[in-house]
Amino acid sequence: MSRIGIFGGTFDPVHVGHLVVAVWVRAELQLDRVDLMVANEPWQKLDRPLLSPAQDRLAMVQAAVDGIAGVVASSMEIDRGGLTYTVDTLEAYRSADPDGSLFLVLGSDAAAGLNTWHRYEQIAEMSEVVVVDRPGAMGERPPVAHRVVACPLVDLSSTQVRQWADAGRPLDGLIPPAALAYCRQEGLYG
Repeated sequence: MSRIGIFGGTFDPVHVGHLVVAVWVRAELQLDRVDLMVANEPWQKLDRPLLSPAQDRLAMVQAAVDGIAGVVASSMEIDRGGLTYTVDTLEAYRSADPDGSLFLVLGSDAAAGLNTWHRYEQIAEMSEVVVVDRPGAMGERPPVAHRVVACPLVDLSSTQVRQWADAGRPLDGLIPPAALAYCRQEGLYG
């Protein structure tokens, strides 16, 4: 029986904090793997201008996880197309492996708003919700049964990284080297 963590996000851009969470949750929960699920069209971010194309975000995540055991980039939501709803993704995993165990990995900032997600009650029925605290959002909890996993806290967000890039700040050390090389090659983030 497989044990799969699903850590979804826009990953615009992926940064070292994402990787720390994936690696630590995998170890703590003894998961077979953690899939970094790149959102196609994240419905909660449709009002954000200049969202990087999904294929670029996927390529960054693929580059970032290369060589990290048990952490993979998933294009499932991009391949499905349209708006991205976590419940649909979990249903696809369930269809592929009805006996597997699913663990939905969320930062506490995202977890606190879980009750605004499409069919959130079913999300909690199909997966074990795993909350990882983020600086500035610690203590907020989702309105469903969940488990808290402690891991090193990296005070970093993709929004901050984009802002620093716009200000001409260096991104070395914030974005994994292979993902940063892709950003530079494609002219993303400044």
